[in-house]
Amino acid sequence: MVRNAIFFGLHALFAMSASGTDIVLRNDRWQASIDPSTLALTAMVDGKTRMTVSTGGSAHAAAATTMATRAEWTWDEGAYEFSANIDGDDLILTIRATSEGELMIVRQPAEAMGQGLILPFAEGHYVPRGQATWQRFLTNHQPTMDTVEELSLPLWGNIHGSHSLTWILPDSFDNRLDFAANGDAVTVALSHRFTPLTVHDPVTLILHLDRDESDLLAGARRYRRWLVDNGRFEPMADKLERVPDMQGLHGATHIYLWGGLLSTADVTNWQAFSRALQGDSALASMLRKGMGEEALSRLPLSDDSPAHAKRFLLDALNEALASHARRRWMGDMPDMERLSSTYATIRQHVAELFTGAVHLDAARWGGWAGMIDRLRDAGLRRLWLGHGQGWEPGLWHPEAVSAAVAAGYLIAPYDSYETALTPDVDPSWSTAHLGRRAFDRCGILGRGGKPQTGFLGKGRYTDPRCMNPTMRSRVEAIRARVPYNSWFLDAYATGMSFESYREGATMTRRENVAGAVANMRWMQDAQRLPTGSEGGNAFAAGGLAFAHGMLTPVIGWSDPDMGQSKNKNPHSRYFVGAWYPANEAAIFFKAVPLKEIYRTVHVDPRYRLPLYQAVFHDSVIATHHWLYDNLKFTDVRIERELTQLLYNVPGLYHLSEGTLTDRLPAILRQDAFFAPLHRRLATQALTRFEWLSADRQVQRTTFADGTRLVANFSGEARTVGETTFPPRSVTAIGADGTTSRFSSR
Repeated sequence: MVRNAIFFGLHALFAMSASGTDIVLRNDRWQASIDPSTLALTAMVDGKTRMTVSTGGSAHAAAATTMATRAEWTWDEGAYEFSANIDGDDLILTIRATSEGELMIVRQPAEAMGQGLILPFAEGHYVPRGQATWQRFLTNHQPTMDTVEELSLPLWGNIHGSHSLTWILPDSFDNRLDFAANGDAVTVALSHRFTPLTVHDPVTLILHLDRDESDLLAGARRYRRWLVDNGRFEPMADKLERVPDMQGLHGATHIYLWGGLLSTADVTNWQAFSRALQGDSALASMLRKGMGEEALSRLPLSDDSPAHAKRFLLDALNEALASHARRRWMGDMPDMERLSSTYATIRQHVAELFTGAVHLDAARWGGWAGMIDRLRDAGLRRLWLGHGQGWEPGLWHPEAVSAAVAAGYLIAPYDSYETALTPDVDPSWSTAHLGRRAFDRCGILGRGGKPQTGFLGKGRYTDPRCMNPTMRSRVEAIRARVPYNSWFLDAYATGMSFESYREGATMTRRENVAGAVANMRWMQDAQRLPTGSEGGNAFAAGGLAFAHGMLTPVIGWSDPDMGQSKNKNPHSRYFVGAWYPANEAAIFFKAVPLKEIYRTVHVDPRYRLPLYQAVFHDSVIATHHWLYDNLKFTDVRIERELTQLLYNVPGLYHLSEGTLTDRLPAILRQDAFFAPLHRRLATQALTRFEWLSADRQVQRTTFADGTRLVANFSGEARTVGETTFPPRSVTAIGADGTTSRFSSR
């Protein structure tokens, strides 16, 4: 029998139904009836209409026992053990297994969808019953979701007019949601897999009732309360005590900077530059070998040569220089001291090679320091700056990092430890060159010993526990040379996780995520660095200061018209772009329209909810995935901009020396409205979200200090009460009644 499961109620009444088959749990708020042989579940609220919550599965031989406050039963002579109790507005179901296998737990029929589905897919969504595009997306494009990796919060819910019901899986891995169409409804099925490594771990579900028909965030707030009650919620205020520099994220726009060792503006004499590059020195000879015939065919260049020819040559030269630097430290055992010193040494050699052809002050090469100056001089008080090319820009130009810190900015490299490559694979992916030990000993092994292939089919995904010593060694070596005051760890907060069956080092998915969180905590607590990662899913939130990918997640990755699949169509008008040139890659800078299905699912404000913000606004600062900055999609810029301001989250942009002039005005306009609000609200919970118009185009968020933000997404002025809100605007109303306003252009 179940003796150690967690039980929450002391006031439930237990009875068997008249037929003798159903378990009935009730209190003065509601009633739940469970068929112990199938897990079919019906609910009745306030003694009114009975509703089928789950139809259950195939019948099993069930043996039930009763106690004063709960019910317990078994299947198939103890193969599964169940307990259920009702406590206030919660029905708690706990399941244990004795052998591995997959168990269908919830099978929601069309009736259970009610008026709409609440789904924390990225930031959060409301899927109305009968919405054809969403139904097509969930049944054709995303028919299954892992509740840890593909949901930002481990829950889903349904609106039923007078009340809502939300399923919460507060501490459970290895769950899958399956979606299917049934008429105008979407049905949802939940299954849990007991694996050889987790067969003895119980799975607990909470079915939460909320009777406030207007509270769209009820399920998210119940999950937040579970986190608080179980010591799992870490407020931003507590994180600030450990990492005071985290204050720099409050009111900070997020910007990735791009460039190389040299830019065309650094060359003062193209004739002399060409002669040096065509000369007999060992460095010139080595560079020519790495530049490619097309680039070399441009030589010699003169001051009057076309700008595109100069850029093309320098792009090739910068890549050849980076390759030269990487060869000096990459190998079976990467030399971390050499890694941290070699870039400065090569920069000095480049200065000697091109003496008289480039500016004397190498510290200002590449435009890095100039971009910092221009951002500071534009009046941007706080920024988070990221080096999208990893830590190499900082090793080339540590002076620019120092300038950013002196300007009051946080600046971080985009670092990665989740994939390990062998020395002969893709040297340009420098952060994944972690050495032969990481590849051989830290790679995740599936059942049967097969390695788990890494990102883009290269290398192997790694066990973060095993990677910790390598991470520490590399981070400390880089920080000894470059004064980064923040850090970004790729993929660690996405929820992507695997089991590993390596002998002596087995790992469950829970342990995989815990290892990633431990590595982020080391960065944040031991190194005192405000640390961010990709995604930000709930199970990783404790180790995070900020997350990239919650407001806009990865979109259409396998869509040939848009993404990066093997059969991609680079001629499609929706194609997001290639990963080159390295200093201004099209995938980050090319502006494209967004396909209709993704506009509806990911952007349309009528179907968005701030579910993640309702849980974590005062804990984790979240924004877009770096693939889709504020300026990426031409046809939904306004909607994305207004949504992030309504939710009080920062914008994210990409800048290079050549794009800064065109992009800076958009950054300044939004920052002027966002920064002062966020400095005040970053430590405040988002407590309420409301639709203020029948078409859901006028929306309001409310924060714990009483601040209200109202967005009018429509193209016409809207009046609510006595206040008129201009088209495509966000209005901030302070607790003291003061207002400010932003209008999109």
